[in-house]
Amino acid sequence: MVGVVDEAAVEAGIRQAGGELAAALPQGARGPMRALDDRAMDFASQDAELRAALFRFVDVVPACRSLDDLARHLTGFLDDVEDPPQPIGIAMRMGDSRAGRAALGAAAAAGVRRMAHRFIVGQTPREAHGVLRGLWDDGVAASVDLLGEATVTADEADRYAARCASALDDLAAVYAPLPERPLLERDSAGPTPRVNLSVKVSALTPLLRPDAPELGKRDAAVRLRGLLRRARELGAHLHIDIESFDSREAVTELVLELLGEEEFRDGPSTGLVVQAYLRDSPALLERILAWAATDRRRFPLTIRLVKGAYWDHEVVEARQHGWEAPVFEVKAQSDRNFEALTTTLLGARPRVRVAIASHNLRSVANAIAVNRLLGGAPADVEFQVLRGLGDDLQGALAASGQRVRAYCPVGDLVAGMAYLVRRLLENTSNESFLAEQAAGVPLDELLAAP
Repeated sequence: MVGVVDEAAVEAGIRQAGGELAAALPQGARGPMRALDDRAMDFASQDAELRAALFRFVDVVPACRSLDDLARHLTGFLDDVEDPPQPIGIAMRMGDSRAGRAALGAAAAAGVRRMAHRFIVGQTPREAHGVLRGLWDDGVAASVDLLGEATVTADEADRYAARCASALDDLAAVYAPLPERPLLERDSAGPTPRVNLSVKVSALTPLLRPDAPELGKRDAAVRLRGLLRRARELGAHLHIDIESFDSREAVTELVLELLGEEEFRDGPSTGLVVQAYLRDSPALLERILAWAATDRRRFPLTIRLVKGAYWDHEVVEARQHGWEAPVFEVKAQSDRNFEALTTTLLGARPRVRVAIASHNLRSVANAIAVNRLLGGAPADVEFQVLRGLGDDLQGALAASGQRVRAYCPVGDLVAGMAYLVRRLLENTSNESFLAEQAAGVPLDELLAAP
């Protein structure tokens, strides 16, 4: 579907698509603050010191062994905030007595659990079946992500691989009896699987290091091949997530090498991630598209385009080593790159399938506009949102007849803390579209070119 789109026509299409989505948003939607259900987060969105203190607290919650311990950690972190708002000051004073600490600890624990359940849909796919079925009934597919960061031992990697294999079986059982949803189950390239599981290569091997990429690739390949085989047997989609920049090359090469093997010519449906906040993402995408041009597999590779969730990590690490940061340090540059990559991807069909993962109204409207100008059907581009962050946008997309998928983390609170903190950082960003929408920013400003 290669084609050229006129910039003026795209801008007009963005205004039209953005208006349609804004009209379909639920009345009274509060954007990210609604997802958090916690007044402290409203303050955190405006105070960097308070935000840092609260997120440091969230990160240590699993290590706390009592309500008193929780309260002492919370008040200790909040003590670094120079001018706390009144509700935070009240919480600080509660920490002066044993009874107050017990009450504060209980409230803090409940608050963290409430936040976690907004993002994490269950400890296992079977526990999440009600959420997944509810999404399907609402015309929304799901990609399940088994929480877990990098492993440090072979046994941990084996357990993660076993969890992934079990999740594929469980998800197949969840989706088998559900009614047909043609928009979610077929596009111009053919059928698309109901079952969609996201996996991390960093959790499939303890040996993934930038100074010895081949060793990590060989070790992860054994476990990833097993998952690809099981996904093919079940007719499921396996999506390979990309995490930090230092592992991206190894992960990308591993996936393309495995998918090039004759064994996987007939499946399964598989995907990769491209992170638009990386300066070299256009070059990476061209490499992937060049590979896809020669690929003769049954299912086109799915490319999930994201902005990227490791910005702080990448910038801090680069500064520590005196390197140039691999990411754009100005948000508008990342947004412009996201739009350019969107156009490239949509023009590359049917070599690839396209998944646009963003909560930014302009970014989403741009993809809808370009898809329409290229003659694509609504099913030919998928929009992905994070569970707990993009619920309102998800509803608007589904109501507008777009193909939409919710990214649903599954796992326990301890394994999910790093994920939860990154999502909270996104949620309270002063530059977040949903925060701006909640503050009443006019539609024309939300749809303005970055």
